[in-house]
Amino acid sequence: MTVILEGGCRVSTSQEGEPISNGTLRIWNPIGRATGAQAISLRVMEFASGLSPAIKNDECDQILYIIDRSSLSSDRDREAVPKGKQGHERSAPPLKQIHFNQSHSEGVQGDCRETQISINGRAYHIERNTGIYIRPNETFAINNPGPHPLVVVSSQCPDPNRPPEFASTTLASSSLSDTPGPLIRLADRPAQSTANRWYRVLVDDEVGSTQATQFVGSIPPGRAPDHFHNYEEVLFILNGKGRMWAGDTNTPIGPGSCVYLPKGQVHCVENTGKDELRLLGVFYPAGSPSVRYDV
Repeated sequence: MTVILEGGCRVSTSQEGEPISNGTLRIWNPIGRATGAQAISLRVMEFASGLSPAIKNDECDQILYIIDRSSLSSDRDREAVPKGKQGHERSAPPLKQIHFNQSHSEGVQGDCRETQISINGRAYHIERNTGIYIRPNETFAINNPGPHPLVVVSSQCPDPNRPPEFASTTLASSSLSDTPGPLIRLADRPAQSTANRWYRVLVDDEVGSTQATQFVGSIPPGRAPDHFHNYEEVLFILNGKGRMWAGDTNTPIGPGSCVYLPKGQVHCVENTGKDELRLLGVFYPAGSPSVRYDV
């Protein structure tokens, strides 16, 4: 169930609605121009075992992230929660957990040790917790040895607002590259601290993306001050539980929640758990995750 909060903030689940299917690949499109975004998208791609069809990028930057999750959760019973008359928040229904099993139809995170991505005919080994930059008009395919599906989060900036274009190019003819390529491991990036939080930038202009910035952030228990950014942003919750606030409205979030934040929207992510809440973020136009304006 999709929840619309104040100002057009949109919160949905990662596998909501009917996916686009082609061979070993299924694609969900929770955020994009078709759902009200101005120029950014978020897609969830599930690659079953085997060689995927090749996907041709549009005239835009595309940024991928390999998810490190053996399960995701879906919060289909959420609702927007405004403040009560006395200034207290009304409670919302708890997250409904959906644990994916090992079949393609249910979805599971795969083992990436031998997984490869081919980008314009050059193959690279990929690991979980890795960002990947796909340049405009490049073609990529993923060879997943299985046995479990691999989950990838994709953002295109600016969003072309049309179905993916599948090409005939395959990974089979690709040679394994001995150069690093446009792949950035989370573990290799320095942590930047802001107050009691940290973030690590993966994809930015250092690897060629002039349109958008990808980062992973960690939020400790508690709630930070409301703030806004001068860019559009999408978030994908990797682990932890909390609430997404937009003005006076909020809704529960957990692993697999997808969030759209319009430019200038006052918001805050609250961590209601005992451990960190970790999220993946992409924003457009490119910049620094540390630039924010408190209200």
